[in-house]
Amino acid sequence: MEAIIEQEDKYSEFIAILQQKDSLSAADLIKARRMQKSAMSDSMPQLLIKLGLCSEIDIAESFAQSCKAKRVEVSEYPVESPFSEQIPLRFLKHNHVIGLESDENAIAIAVMDPQDTEIIEALKLATGKDITVQVGLQTEIDTALDIQYGDDKSDTDKLTDNLDIGEIGLDDLEHLKDLASEAPVIKMVNSFLQKAIEMQASDIHVEPFEQVLKIRLRVDGVLQDIEAPPVSSTAAVISRIKIMAKLNIAERRLPQDGRIKLQMLGKELDLRVSSIPTMYGESVVIRLLDKENIVLDFSTLGLTGRNSQQFIDVLSRPHGIILITGPTGSGKSTTLYTALKQLNTSERKIITVEDPVEYQLEGINQIQAKPQIGLTFESALRSIVRQDPDVIMIGEMRDLETAKIAVQSALTGHLVLSTLHTNDAAGGINRLLDMGLEEYLISSTVNGILAQRLVRQLCPECKESYPAPDAVITEMKLRKFTDNDQINLYKTVGCSACGGIGYKGRQAIVEFLPMSENIRKQIMSHEESAAIQEQAIKEGMLTMYEDGILKAIQGITTLEEVLRVTTES
Repeated sequence: MEAIIEQEDKYSEFIAILQQKDSLSAADLIKARRMQKSAMSDSMPQLLIKLGLCSEIDIAESFAQSCKAKRVEVSEYPVESPFSEQIPLRFLKHNHVIGLESDENAIAIAVMDPQDTEIIEALKLATGKDITVQVGLQTEIDTALDIQYGDDKSDTDKLTDNLDIGEIGLDDLEHLKDLASEAPVIKMVNSFLQKAIEMQASDIHVEPFEQVLKIRLRVDGVLQDIEAPPVSSTAAVISRIKIMAKLNIAERRLPQDGRIKLQMLGKELDLRVSSIPTMYGESVVIRLLDKENIVLDFSTLGLTGRNSQQFIDVLSRPHGIILITGPTGSGKSTTLYTALKQLNTSERKIITVEDPVEYQLEGINQIQAKPQIGLTFESALRSIVRQDPDVIMIGEMRDLETAKIAVQSALTGHLVLSTLHTNDAAGGINRLLDMGLEEYLISSTVNGILAQRLVRQLCPECKESYPAPDAVITEMKLRKFTDNDQINLYKTVGCSACGGIGYKGRQAIVEFLPMSENIRKQIMSHEESAAIQEQAIKEGMLTMYEDGILKAIQGITTLEEVLRVTTES
């Protein structure tokens, strides 16, 4: 008991910093302290990592701050160890410590826990030199030790060495279940889940091919390859994911959908799993929904200035339809949830119908559609209107039946929010007409349409400005966006904060089309979306392209990103 109290005193500042950063909740700290009573061999920082309550990055950054020590980047680990052979590798690996450089008087080391004085004293005695301490990530230290001491196998190779895959018969379900439950497969799956969380990926793609199993992460909208297990482990890895998602591992001919609730690296995650049969096995996509990282704030999402003001004005109306449009993965759901948060007051009753419910919002009645038992969007909506709601949110306006109920709800005094798959705001009107809605119903109920795309944000730590070339200023008409004589644009550089990419996070570029009298007349006259778009621009609408150019000049993103996600040039 005394040892636990000593540890708490020793790590009090470190724990306080973790809590200040919201990296460790009070409940998780209580859980770790309770576990420590039965696991005295582990220090508090080791327990926090083992239990998945904090990420290694959180631990390293908090130690660097509390001990005022430098944090070592992965590129700074030397290929050769400065230690002599008298320091055994077993000691270094057990204590997660590595030598960085030495001179006649001192040796610089990196450790996971710089407050473990026993390790430092032992090294001082063994080497006869002063020890300077820096902070590193546990896995990075272990990997660097492998390189220094000649074991350059990757973590995945080490795991598969311990796995007796043999010839897996796809019909041998018991063998598959046993393999999927073995430690090496569990660690393989956990390793790429952990990598995805650390890189703040939105999706994990597990794709089997004839000669290779590919694993790719979608980070800020762009796919990146990561180290994958050998193709021989494909069936075991995919079976492990399906077992976690409570899917039928015997069914490989039909698509399946499932969910996984997971706590890892101190985060509560909701994973949506989708599998489809392909030529060489099942392709699995895992969507990561990080409840803690979602920011429901219009300015943070990218809705600013005139767009923000007009959208909030339309939201404040008591009835009508507001539509948010864009392709899959353009942030429509997040904007919807932000709008609901804005509307969520004690005076309003809000009911949603979603498939799936992505984020749970307190004070809002959320319905998960279940077509297999007859709870479709249409049947749920019919029942909702008898619940006396003020605001109804429909996850997606998919067909005429759903659209008709939405219109009827708007006509009877409800505010309805929904999404559509169209390329721009004006295209939303044509989409509703194509569904079969009458033009007089559209013009009398739709209050506004917001279209959006996501662009990658420049890393604030390393972005660099440069004077915009005259040819670019003329071609892109940049003068209309600023009064400055000197127009600067920004470019990516790459640093440790953004993983060398130059981008970190995403923001929306938007266009908002409020329903004016002129546009209502155009709808009644069956005018094309191009004409409606032109009229909206005359009335002051900024297009997505223009909003993107404005954000490029402000240093939020690059010109290349804006051109990548918009159709204009």
